[in-house]
Amino acid sequence: MPRPAHHLASLARFATHRERRVREDTTAMAALTAVPLDLPAGLEVVWLGVAGYRLTYEGQTIFLDPYVSRVSFADTLRGRPALPDPALIERHIRPPGDVLGVLVGHTHFDHAVDVPAIARRYDCPAYGSDSLAHLMALHGERERAVEVDVHRAYELGPFTVTFVPSVHSKLLLGYRVPYDGELTCEHLGGLKTGAYRCGQVYGIHIDVAGTTLYHQGSANLLDDEIRHRGVDVFLAGIAGRSFTPDYWSRIIRALEPKTIVASHFDDFFRPADAPLGFSLNVNLAAFPEEIEAVTRDVTVAAMTPGA
Repeated sequence: MPRPAHHLASLARFATHRERRVREDTTAMAALTAVPLDLPAGLEVVWLGVAGYRLTYEGQTIFLDPYVSRVSFADTLRGRPALPDPALIERHIRPPGDVLGVLVGHTHFDHAVDVPAIARRYDCPAYGSDSLAHLMALHGERERAVEVDVHRAYELGPFTVTFVPSVHSKLLLGYRVPYDGELTCEHLGGLKTGAYRCGQVYGIHIDVAGTTLYHQGSANLLDDEIRHRGVDVFLAGIAGRSFTPDYWSRIIRALEPKTIVASHFDDFFRPADAPLGFSLNVNLAAFPEEIEAVTRDVTVAAMTPGA
C-alpha cells in the first residue's frame, strides 16, 4: 500500500476505534510509568510533558525543549499569537538550584515557545539553531542565545552536551515536515503557531555523572551523524515514528540504548494542569511491541509529567 494511503487508513482506524485506543494507551501508560529508570544517585530526570525535560544533578539544572504554556487548539485555529505564559512558567518550571541552560532540538511551537522566558527568568543561555537565536531576539534576549556548533562538546557544569544534526519526521502523510524552514517572523504579534518554523533539527547527547542520555524530539535521524554508542537512556519523542521508514531499527542500531523512555505522545493542546491526554493516533500501546520486534535487550518506559 502506498505510504499516504497507509497513513490515511491508520487514521481512519483510529477514528473508528478511538475510545478503545484511549483505553489501551491509558493501560500502556500505567505499565510503562511503573518501570524504574536506572539513574545514578543525585541525578533527577523530570518529564515536563511533550518533548520537555528537566535534568538536575547535585542542584544544577538544564532544560530540554520545555513547553508548559500550551496554546489551545481553539486559539491556534483563531490565529492568536503563541507566547509564554509567565504564570504557567512560575507554576511548572521550578528547578532546584542553578539553571545552567535551556537546550532546544528544533523551534516548532511545542518545543520553543517558553524558551526565551525561561532563559530570562533564570538568567541563563539558550542553546540551539539560528532560528532559536531569531526567536530569542524577538523577545529581546538575543545575547542569551548560543548558536551551536554540531558535534562540539559544551560543558555546562556537570553536564557535557553535544548537538547532533538530525531531521524532523514528515508528519504530513510522510511527504513533508510541517512548518519546515527557518523562523523569520519579525514581531511578537506575528508568532502564531505556524510562524514557529522548524529550523535546524538536533538530537542532543548528554553525559552526566557517568550516565549518558540522548534526547530526540522528533522521530527521525541522520544515521551517519550519530557518533555516540551505548546510550544509557534514550528520551524518545515517538509521535512521528510511523512516518519514518524503519525508525526503530535504525535509531536502536545507531544508539544501542539500554532504556528507551517514550515522550511526545501526549496532547500538547491540553493545559499542563489538566489530566494527560493522548495525541491523535499516537498509539502508545504499540510502542513496547515495536521495540520488541527489533530487540529484546532494551527496557521500555515512560514518565508521569512533573513526577
